[in-house]
Amino acid sequence: MKLHLVIKLRKGVAFKEPPHWSTVIRDGQVGLAVFCSPIDEFFRRYNIPVLITAEYLKEGPDWPEEAIANGFDRIVRVVLLENTPISSEQLQELAEIEGGRIVEFVHQGKIERAPIPDFSAAQTMARTEHAHGMIHLKEAHEQFTMGHPDITVAVLDTGVDLSHPELQHCLLPGFDFVDILDGAGKFFGDYLGVDDDAGDEKVGHGTHVAGIIAAKGINMPVGVAPRCKILPVRVLGAMKQDDAFVGAGLVDNINNGIKWAVDRGVDVINMSLGIRHTGGGLPHQEVVEYAKSKGVSLVAASGNDGTGELYYPGALPHAMAVGALDEQEEVAPFSTHGKVSFVAPGTRIYSAYLRNGYAFSSGTSQASPFLAGLVALLKSYALEHGRRLTDEQLKYVLRYTSDRLTTQLKDPRSGFGLINVIDACKLLKNKLKL
Repeated sequence: MKLHLVIKLRKGVAFKEPPHWSTVIRDGQVGLAVFCSPIDEFFRRYNIPVLITAEYLKEGPDWPEEAIANGFDRIVRVVLLENTPISSEQLQELAEIEGGRIVEFVHQGKIERAPIPDFSAAQTMARTEHAHGMIHLKEAHEQFTMGHPDITVAVLDTGVDLSHPELQHCLLPGFDFVDILDGAGKFFGDYLGVDDDAGDEKVGHGTHVAGIIAAKGINMPVGVAPRCKILPVRVLGAMKQDDAFVGAGLVDNINNGIKWAVDRGVDVINMSLGIRHTGGGLPHQEVVEYAKSKGVSLVAASGNDGTGELYYPGALPHAMAVGALDEQEEVAPFSTHGKVSFVAPGTRIYSAYLRNGYAFSSGTSQASPFLAGLVALLKSYALEHGRRLTDEQLKYVLRYTSDRLTTQLKDPRSGFGLINVIDACKLLKNKLKL
């Protein structure tokens, strides 16, 4: 995608509805040259040629109530055809057209990197088995559930190795939202054109995360919820950094991935990624509120810089941010603590990797899928007994069954503590009166 602006109009402003940007790319439809008179006049005055597209995809003939409530119907993506950045002064002027009565917010699209630790194959699988012991996973599998195929976890990441034997049993058809037209020399592999191929080509991060959640257990420990389904949503492409590949992508395309996953009816979304707030509205806020309205649980990595920074979407109120523990069951030095809801194992975790392989990796990216898998297990157990677990009920169970690392109810570095799968299942059974 070329340089672009995202503009949200205020309620009641008249405009012509444009096609979605992915439709323009895939099907050759033409975006609008004009769509709202005051904004059209702004671009004419500065001689800035643009193409107007819809930021979010309308799933049917009409926008559903929840989408309208979050303003998705009045958010557009303005593609700058000459790929010349707009100045901060011009952005401010655009935001203040007619005294601010037209535009609710405007921001420039930007690429964010997801820092990813090195992957290694030179250790032993026993370390991950130790991680499973820390959260009492085996007992929960034996006594309660290994998941239900009607419960789906969306993995928003670098894609998933679609041919990996550990994941063949659980993968659903996914989608690739990565489209970066000006990425030549920076991005590698598939970074152009949205499509149905959510494969993980060069990074391996999404594959590793998916394995932690739902691996079959052929040549690695079984996943946390191996009988649940995985919906791969590729929102990060491959960027070269210090002779290694890291995940990177447009923040606005991550938003599209969240909405698309929610509209597919997923139960949980795992996002082992995060960005800092650098101005304007909070990152991902509208789509996270949309997920909340649909009852979708959101799990995200807290960050890997070891500071008190806030990383989004994990820092948003509805999302659960996960910090990482080391093998001594202490908060890992790299685990960011701006907002931490829970902690989980996050050092030297063995999981699926590229080209049907396996690797170890460390990070809050590895801790997050442990919680996402537990959320899927709890929703599975309720479903197996004819119940649907709400997100608030789920969070109640997690808060009162996690193992505190300090004497505080909620500690700044470890949240409510280390997730405990067997105790969570026991409390859920008690609350469901089974």
